[in-house]
Amino acid sequence: MKALQKIWTPARTIGAIALVGTLALGACISSGVTSSGSGSTTATATVAAAGTNGDMTAPPTAADALASNAKASYVKDSDWKASDAVDVTLSGTTATSSSDAVSVSDGVLTISKAGVYKLSGSFTGKVVVAAGAEDQVVLILDNATITSSTGAAIEATSGDDLVLSLEGTSTITDGTYTGTEDANAAIYADMDLTITGSGTLNVTSGASDAITSKDDLYVLSGTINATASDDGLRGKDSLTIAGGTVTVNSGGDALKSDQDNDDTKGYVSIVDGTVTLTSGGDGIDAYTDAIITGGTLSITSGGGASAGKPSSGSTKGIKAQTYIIVDGGTTSIDAGDDAIHSNGALRLSSGTITAASGDDGVHTEVAAVLDGATVTVTQSNEALEGGLITISDGTVDLTSSDDGINASGSITVEAGLAAVAESSSDTTTTDTTTTTQQMGPGGMGDGGGSMEDTGEQLTISGGTVTVNANGDGLDSNGSLTISGGTTTVYGPASGANGALDSNGAMSITGGTVIAFATNEMVETPTTTDGQGWVSASATGSAGSTVTITDSSGSVLGTYTSLKAFGNVIYSTSGMTNGSTYTVSVDGTATEATAGQGGGMGMGGQPPAGGPEQGGQPPAGGQPPAGGPGQGGQPPAAPQG
Repeated sequence: MKALQKIWTPARTIGAIALVGTLALGACISSGVTSSGSGSTTATATVAAAGTNGDMTAPPTAADALASNAKASYVKDSDWKASDAVDVTLSGTTATSSSDAVSVSDGVLTISKAGVYKLSGSFTGKVVVAAGAEDQVVLILDNATITSSTGAAIEATSGDDLVLSLEGTSTITDGTYTGTEDANAAIYADMDLTITGSGTLNVTSGASDAITSKDDLYVLSGTINATASDDGLRGKDSLTIAGGTVTVNSGGDALKSDQDNDDTKGYVSIVDGTVTLTSGGDGIDAYTDAIITGGTLSITSGGGASAGKPSSGSTKGIKAQTYIIVDGGTTSIDAGDDAIHSNGALRLSSGTITAASGDDGVHTEVAAVLDGATVTVTQSNEALEGGLITISDGTVDLTSSDDGINASGSITVEAGLAAVAESSSDTTTTDTTTTTQQMGPGGMGDGGGSMEDTGEQLTISGGTVTVNANGDGLDSNGSLTISGGTTTVYGPASGANGALDSNGAMSITGGTVIAFATNEMVETPTTTDGQGWVSASATGSAGSTVTITDSSGSVLGTYTSLKAFGNVIYSTSGMTNGSTYTVSVDGTATEATAGQGGGMGMGGQPPAGGPEQGGQPPAGGQPPAGGPGQGGQPPAAPQG
């Protein structure tokens, strides 16, 4: 578990929600949280129908999240006609047009009425749209070059809608800023802005943003190449890319929506198109939601994973305060900081996601639901981290230098609100009482906590999950439940970490589980109810073949380990606790009785030297030399 930074309150108001109990989409859950110790307090909350927007423990579908947000405003191509266009010929610091709505003075071209205007040629100066409050203005950029020496090059100060329609190749470049301007982008619209057409738009801002709308920014089509010293594309109320080819190279965030006074706005939506983002800051930064339902998205933020997490600033791939939802498309992320980071919850339902990170691959402060997407994390510190993690479908392949999957955090309940935050203490709050239990790095311990102290859960009920971890493979500061799917864990090849690690109850009631790890910190299910499982002290090398057979000699499974190992945990349908099974490594057989061996849960057991339940050292207060430290981690680098 990482050090506490702050307890987070999500931007969207949360209704009644639950912290403890199985996260079941589409169901109602009633549950309580108990804090033990003197002055203990019990708080009970109830989940409304799962998928309700605002419920951090059950993130909604993409369709439900978008329906709950304010609808993005844009102008359809069918709403205007190119044949109605008035020609505006640009030439140096002046321009000519037959329309009385077009005027030029001192290098400023002003359009004052609704209509369609075709701009062609080259202009040194600024194009200003100052139309009526209800007016719709369409600018067809037909091989136009507009270069401003001061501030924005296209500045729409009044009107209802601005449309930029692209023909040929147009180039827009802003000038210097004093810092007092409202218009802080090469293309700036104090209204809804729609970009469409079949042409190319090259936008450069040497001192600020490339394209900004103070309302909704909507890209229908066209090719946009945006270069900015600060943010690339910014729609304050919302930013939607529904098609086209968008390439951004920005010193700040590449795509951004930052409306902070309306929790139905401030979202980024990728519907279709080809989007390539290179950013010094975050690739996508959404004040509320980041929602991807299609298209091809490629993000490189902060120099990529090889650059590592910066000492200051944020270089995440995709960041959102409320929800991150992926339900389609192909997404590739190479991020210096977390590849995917939600301060609320996230849901990965379909599509393909490939991520490399200098910190966490996929991180959420509250709940992560993986229910159908193909997720591959190729490089990370911790590959998947959150308070409540549920995997019910999809293909999940995770590689990490520390824990593969880590259900860690602490729970805060206050007046019906809930959040999971990265914390070294467990705080439970009711309307009138706050109770704090100090937790050791393993999630419980020094403050006298019990299994009920933490609301963290890791639940695997389906899908194909593969973890290659140098720390713990599956790690939960609360409960760990596997009831379906196929789970393969290549745990640490050395060190006091385990393939399976939980501080609460651990159970395997269904599915197939094969876990390889060292024999230094072995933890097995805390119950023998349900499906049988074996834990065998069997040693092998990377590339060793492991075969599990029952007492009749029938082969239950054959596997090849990616790493050296000293222990194998196995469970599959039909196994019965109390029965004898054989685990063979390259022909060397080890018999094991199902339901016996390894450890007793509660933070993992060392092979010798006494139990260390809940991350506590044996009597005397010190772990054995070279042995496991708190929470099943080596003393030099305690982790959750």
